[in-house]
Amino acid sequence: MRTRKNMKSGIYLLLFLSISFVSAQEIEGTWNGVLKAPSQELPIVFHIVQQDEVYISTMDSPVQGAKGMATDSTSFENNELEIVMSELFVIYSGTFENDTVKGTFTQGGMAFPLNLVRGNYISKQKPQEPSKPYPYASEEISFKNSKAGNIKLAGILTLPKGIKDPPVVILISGSGPQNRNEELLGHQPFLVLSDHLTRNGIAVLRYDDRGVADSEGDFGLATTFDFATDVEAAVAYLKTREDVLDVKKIGLIGHSEGGMIAPIVAARNENISFCVLLAGPGITGKDVLLTQTRKAYELAGVTENEIALSEKYSGKIYDVCQSYKGEVSDKEITRLLNEMKNSSSGLLKNQLTGKNIQKQVKTIASPWMIEFIKFDPDLYLSKVKCPVLAMNGEKDFQVLPKINLAGIENSLKKAGNKDVTIMELKDLNHLFQTSKTGSFSEYATIEETFSPVALNIISDWVLKRY
Repeated sequence: MRTRKNMKSGIYLLLFLSISFVSAQEIEGTWNGVLKAPSQELPIVFHIVQQDEVYISTMDSPVQGAKGMATDSTSFENNELEIVMSELFVIYSGTFENDTVKGTFTQGGMAFPLNLVRGNYISKQKPQEPSKPYPYASEEISFKNSKAGNIKLAGILTLPKGIKDPPVVILISGSGPQNRNEELLGHQPFLVLSDHLTRNGIAVLRYDDRGVADSEGDFGLATTFDFATDVEAAVAYLKTREDVLDVKKIGLIGHSEGGMIAPIVAARNENISFCVLLAGPGITGKDVLLTQTRKAYELAGVTENEIALSEKYSGKIYDVCQSYKGEVSDKEITRLLNEMKNSSSGLLKNQLTGKNIQKQVKTIASPWMIEFIKFDPDLYLSKVKCPVLAMNGEKDFQVLPKINLAGIENSLKKAGNKDVTIMELKDLNHLFQTSKTGSFSEYATIEETFSPVALNIISDWVLKRY
């Protein structure tokens, strides 16, 4: 009798283990779905694994370029899945049924339907992205930066067919780790720009940022000035290509931070033939941050009191960074962030959790951010004598057009530059997409990657000089 009871218990145990194993296998893996909000559809991906009988998950937002975001907790019981991500005020809850999770994605009190299916999200090709075969030569290339331990930078050189010694441009990406196509938010702006320029008789070199894709190096330790040496290494490489290129026709096209880097390179290299600054700053890094934060908050409907509070304390924090002194400065930045939180009665109080304050301090105190805050473009633009085209979108909230274009123009006047074109393009945002508001939330949902009007202005301006 005792034996039969033990056997029965054993059967129950085996059955329980079997059910648990099946459940784990059923929910573990990669799940994706499209979040359907009133104004946009946003793909969401969860990666779920089980470790020591505990579920762990990360979240991706592919079109926003966010990958591997950690969550706080993941539970799966009785076919009910719940994932909590407190930093973003996110809760996902759903029911597992027939290899599908039917559920709701809640953020900040707003709930949207989100059903998940197995597998990674497969992004759709945007209408402007070119397809092979291209009507021009496309060559995989690499070059080394002798000023950065001879790291290898990898990219592509595209050459128009039937044109001897065409002008050639080096594309310089914006902030954050970017590949050769400046891929972000489901778009590949540099692929589209490169294709347009090469089809119109302009050779293009574009490359992966250091530490990204096929390029060597450590992106996280680099500053704007380090990235400038990568561009100079690209220029040096092109000078070895005298068989196909005229080294007197090498120019730079920089987007956003790339619009900071291009003047640095042009100011200390007289052989740069021209610069195109796409949403490049004409004011200090500190002022760029303050003005873009204000505009972003205004677009998001944040109250004026909260915006003014943010400006007040952010200005003080950036002043600390002007003479950054390591741990002493970190403590002062932490104190100011806590004071800002305690002075807030709304958005900032909710955003500035203890964990978020630690992350903010780490971000603000990074080598790149310290250099960005201190950066004054006038020091370099005032020495640039080659032809310059500076363009901004009218609805750019990250690099506000009027104040930055005016700064660029004034600095170039100091240089005595006689060939300067300044343009503010109607309805375009920071990515040079045709937009309604210019807000960040539109970037991923706009089908257009790069305004054809802007593309034609760039190619026409370059070709008129050769």
